[in-house]
Amino acid sequence: FWLLFLLPLLLVLHICKFIAESMENGTTTSRRTWNFKENEKLVSVSDLTVRSVLNKLRCCIDPADTRPIIPLGHGDPSAFPCFRTTPIAEDAVSDAVRSANFNCYSSTVGILPARRAVAEYLSQDLPYKLSPDDIYLTIGCGQAIEILLNALARPNANILLPTPGFPYYEAWGGFTQMEMRHFNLLPEKEWEVDLNAVESLADENTVAMVIINPGNPCGNVYSEQHLKKVAEMARKLGILVISDEVYAHLAFGSKPFVPMGIFGSIAPVITLGSISKRWIVPGWRLGWLVTNDPNGILKEHGVIDSIMGYLNISSDPATFIQGAIPQILQETKDDFFSKIVNMLREDADICYERIKDIPCITCPSKPQGSMFVMVQLHLNLLEDIEDDLDFCAKLAREESMIILPGVAVGLKNWLRITFACEPSYLEDGFQRLNAFYKRHAKKQEATV
Repeated sequence: FWLLFLLPLLLVLHICKFIAESMENGTTTSRRTWNFKENEKLVSVSDLTVRSVLNKLRCCIDPADTRPIIPLGHGDPSAFPCFRTTPIAEDAVSDAVRSANFNCYSSTVGILPARRAVAEYLSQDLPYKLSPDDIYLTIGCGQAIEILLNALARPNANILLPTPGFPYYEAWGGFTQMEMRHFNLLPEKEWEVDLNAVESLADENTVAMVIINPGNPCGNVYSEQHLKKVAEMARKLGILVISDEVYAHLAFGSKPFVPMGIFGSIAPVITLGSISKRWIVPGWRLGWLVTNDPNGILKEHGVIDSIMGYLNISSDPATFIQGAIPQILQETKDDFFSKIVNMLREDADICYERIKDIPCITCPSKPQGSMFVMVQLHLNLLEDIEDDLDFCAKLAREESMIILPGVAVGLKNWLRITFACEPSYLEDGFQRLNAFYKRHAKKQEATV
């Protein structure tokens, strides 16, 4: 009898104990200190990118605003029908896929036919012939930056970057813990490099300087004479020149595009480029890193080995895109390029003229290349705008228009405007920008 009474009681006590232990274990688990956490360096440097800033601005857009968004914040005109790529490029990709010859892994540096085609394409503008061995294919120009800055990084090394500039260099420089030193581009001299500043910033730990030509974010194009001075300064300082030429040949002003590589015999030049902008296909992600170094200095000092070392642990561009490159580079007609450049010229003219109608912004020089223009923001003419970031956030909220604040490219209280879009979008955008100015203008200015 007692046994029959005790068994259910013991079972209930056992269940209660199990529940209590489970609750205790759950509480303990929730309070446990875990050993993993965020990579603070990665989180901080990612805030420096154009993509990060534009994502924050897009969050400011009023979803109730039914007007189309005017996207003048990033350099991707492919969304507009007038900037569609050539059918030759589309057919080249289709042919490469259908051939079934490019379903394999790529070699570390890229497949030979593609590298040979890039070498021949770039050699057209140089006084010497590039070899396929000078070409390293990358996942767009962004990966070329990543590879090179990691290859050059070493304890105490520093790199000289332009202000304003493209913040991807800033982000990767910070991630590799390389010290970044900034030289100014001179707006009163069409954004030329301040060579005196370059010389004063460099020391025995300086490894390279960066130039972007045609310019992002300034829309400038460097003359051959100025580029030669840059090469001579690099030789004097014992550093290499990183020449970002992702906007190569997109020049529509009085100065023709001149590749920095023509001065590779004066100082080593590493050129970064891609098909993204000239062919209007940034999503295809095919770029290159090219050594313009006829004297073999980069090989002698181990830079080539470092580049190869990084490539051995990184990803490659899609093989079918590489397979399409010979056809794309060799068969695209000049009339396609002329059409793109003429559209950019017309858009730049519209942009430059409409800026004159808005008192709170001024443009120091008319853009001559790429897809951008830098304009100075005059806060003294505005009532309730704190800085360029505040200006762009409120513009997005009130006018469904995206412009990149200058702080994102290193120049506070300036703006970077992209003009590569349908002319009707530009006209609409500047009407909205003017309306925004009038709404926020100081009262005495609004009545003038």
